[in-house]
Order: sequence, then structure tokens, then C-alpha cells
Amino acid sequence: QVQLVESGGGSVQAGGSLKLSCIGSGNIFPRCGMGWYRQAPGKEREMVSIISNVGEREYSVGVKGRFTISQEIEKNKLYLDMRSLKTEDTGVYICTARFWNGHACLPQYWGQGTQVTVSS
Repeated sequence: QVQLVESGGGSVQAGGSLKLSCIGSGNIFPRCGMGWYRQAPGKEREMVSIISNVGEREYSVGVKGRFTISQEIEKNKLYLDMRSLKTEDTGVYICTARFWNGHACLPQYWGQGTQVTVSS
């Protein structure tokens, strides 16, 4: 089992910044990567950014250039540096640990999430 705990969420005005953190524990070593997803009210969960164990990063179109994902692999820590926040960035940000399923590196474990609220 893997446990993921996020922190760093909060309320900010548009244009502001926040940095999210996630720490993993349990049998997380075999992971192939980690990532951040977002759940906004009334919307499906969507990928924000993912990172592989070798540092390959992907971002959704809406956050590219404003968000930066990083990690400390040896400490099982994941970060998301969010700048120039927009009201549409509002949602619950959820950390995920990704594992290889034989075909692809996919999210397998999820944290409880941390709320980010951006006001105009």
C-alpha cells in the first residue's frame, strides 16, 4: 500500500502563487512516476502535471509556463510550484503515485487532496 499526503493549498487572489507538497510513504519505491491532478466542482478529474522517475515532465495546456513540477525522489516528495494563478485553477489538487502496469505508467494511488481557491 502507498499513502500520499498533500499540503500547501489555500486561498489566493488571481495572479498570486502557491506551492503544493506531497509526501509518499509505504511501498512507493517501485513507482515509475508521480503527478498532480485537479478536481474542480462539477468537472472531471484532470491531469495538471506528471513527472517520471528520470525527470521527464508533462503539463496540461492550461498550466504550461505557469506551473512547475519537481520532486525529491529519495525523500518520496513531490512539489507543484504554481504562479500567476487564475480563477480557473480553483479545485482540489490531488497527488498521485504512478506505477507500470505492463503497458503504461499510470496513476495507481491517490492522496486526499488539498484545496486551492483562486479569487478574482
